Amino acid sequence: MQNPYSEDNLIEQPAISILENIGWHTQNCINEFLSDYQTNNRQSKSEVVLIDRLSDALQSLNPNASRDSINAAIEELTHSRAVMSPIEANREIYFLLKDGVKVKTTDPITQEESDITLQVIDWRNPENNDYYAASQFSITGDMYTRRPDLICFVNGFPLILMEFKRIDENLYDAYNDNLRDYKDTIPHLFWYNAFIIISNGSEARIGTFTANWEHFAEWKRIEDENENQRVSIEIILNAICEPKRLLDIIENFTLFMDSQAGTIKLISKNHQYLGVNNAINALNHIEINQGKLGVFWHTQGSGKSISMLFFAQKVLRKKTGKWTFVVVTDRQELDKQIYKTFASTSEVLTQQEVHADNIQHLRQLLSEDHRYVFTLIHKFQTNDNTLHPVLSDRSDIIVITDEAHRSQYDTLAMNMRTALPNAAFIAFTGTPLIAGEERTREVFGDYVSVYDFKQSVADGATVPLYYENRVPKLQLINPDLNADLDQILEDAEIDENQENKLEREFAREYHLITRDERLETVAEDIVSHFIGRGYRGKAMVISIDKATAVRMYEKVQKYWKEKILSIKNDLCNNPTPDERKQLETLIQFMDDTDMAVVVSQSQNEIDDLRKKGADITPHRRRMTNEDLETKFKDPMTLSELCLSVLCGLQVLMCHPVQQFILINLSEIILLCKLSQEQIEYIKKK
Repeated sequence: MQNPYSEDNLIEQPAISILENIGWHTQNCINEFLSDYQTNNRQSKSEVVLIDRLSDALQSLNPNASRDSINAAIEELTHSRAVMSPIEANREIYFLLKDGVKVKTTDPITQEESDITLQVIDWRNPENNDYYAASQFSITGDMYTRRPDLICFVNGFPLILMEFKRIDENLYDAYNDNLRDYKDTIPHLFWYNAFIIISNGSEARIGTFTANWEHFAEWKRIEDENENQRVSIEIILNAICEPKRLLDIIENFTLFMDSQAGTIKLISKNHQYLGVNNAINALNHIEINQGKLGVFWHTQGSGKSISMLFFAQKVLRKKTGKWTFVVVTDRQELDKQIYKTFASTSEVLTQQEVHADNIQHLRQLLSEDHRYVFTLIHKFQTNDNTLHPVLSDRSDIIVITDEAHRSQYDTLAMNMRTALPNAAFIAFTGTPLIAGEERTREVFGDYVSVYDFKQSVADGATVPLYYENRVPKLQLINPDLNADLDQILEDAEIDENQENKLEREFAREYHLITRDERLETVAEDIVSHFIGRGYRGKAMVISIDKATAVRMYEKVQKYWKEKILSIKNDLCNNPTPDERKQLETLIQFMDDTDMAVVVSQSQNEIDDLRKKGADITPHRRRMTNEDLETKFKDPMTLSELCLSVLCGLQVLMCHPVQQFILINLSEIILLCKLSQEQIEYIKKK
């Protein structure tokens, strides 16, 4: 008697039913090679491409192709790639499926040879393809035979692998036990794989065959960002395996990227897929929205730069025209970072680096045939606030800006609109629009996609941010301080007189916060907390200005060394073996921990900081000689919101394990020009 609570009854059969409901033909292939059982016409279990289905699809999609051309295409698509790495084999086949197979054909009359490209999958008309799901499909490798739970074939290619576990089993086992084994025992299956789905019914995740476990992601919504979130095998199959969405994901939301560990294959997350398609829909209505494609607010750590790539890739793939993307940032470091992201995907960025050196160079680049132009927003400056000249009147330019709604972007953003009057504009940001940024809406429009910090944390894309109010506290004796602060902070745009007033109002508070006695207490507490919080991780210390950052670095270093000396003294007091081991481990950890000051450059900083009792020279020298921004960077440590409203990243201590942030919220509010809306948002989050 069959177990009603088995994996087959509770997971596999419901999954098959869902596939049937959305247009798949399904079949149980456990008896495929029995003498009286005819299916698939495979010659052996080592074959992973269904030749009959592939042949029929090629003939249907290329009705004018000869039989010889069809056979040549089949040979090109199915020949062994065992000498290649699995990822290189997968990439090669992916682009054959995506762009078609080039074969030689002979004119029957003239006998002249020419090249033709045969379509393998009809990406524009999903209904023209063959969708076949095989359960219990046996595959033989060099030494082993394996039987994955479910394989989904499109036009004969095994594009989707599904592995299931019972509802009472850990989903990680499907990844660690089954998938890890399949990649060793039947590696040729992954030459064709688009992505993998694993589920135990109540949980379901999707990832590529190169993805580590932490990059297998849930898919909680099907069609719209405003849907209620739900994790289940039903949601993920309806969202991803419905033919139209399936082909969209494979064609437009798949990337191969170079990394330090080698080439990896990426597939979009749920929020990226929905958000980018919202942006594409805005582009489809460009005449109605007058080129304002919207603000794409996805919080830091959620793959904003990758979303830019998906967006550009789909535009180039699906929209008619010779599109140019002008990628705009406000800092050279960010410009280089985004360029590296684009360049790491050679299929996206196939030309040499194209950076605009000045306005004239930008004009030249936009007059040439470039798919991508990278520039700083400052190239859109004008002298004496004169009207910016038109750089290009093309209508097939899309300006992609990163963090383009900061206050200093207001005028420059309007200049971009003037310089490129017929271009479309989209802003990618990790922070929300706030009061006082109305010009942002004038240039970019309202939100086109929202994936905020709360959603990102819930999905595991961003590390949670915790606030802990630590010593020493400042006592404020002004009973009307909150009202006074509200009045001052509500002024989004303040003139020079107001700035002087602000400086006078808070000069006393600044000296209270930065007095030496208080900084000593803070530094000692940082050292104590960092090494005693129960785990080893990273930490950032945000200071109110550069001078305080340098002073804090020196004080933390002092207490750090004193703590090491104290622990070494403890070793001399005859500790137990276990205590000795713990103390020695802690000393080693503290010796290995690196610290650095990371601050932006400014004119006269050496003399200005010297007057405040801080020597920036050794820190600036290190920042110049070492890539500290890359070394200490962890995009999942802070929400982009906090980064935008803090006075800046000033001191950072790092140990490459986890992440931790220590913020004194009262100081942030006191010394940053925040609106009440920003303050309430930070407190809420």
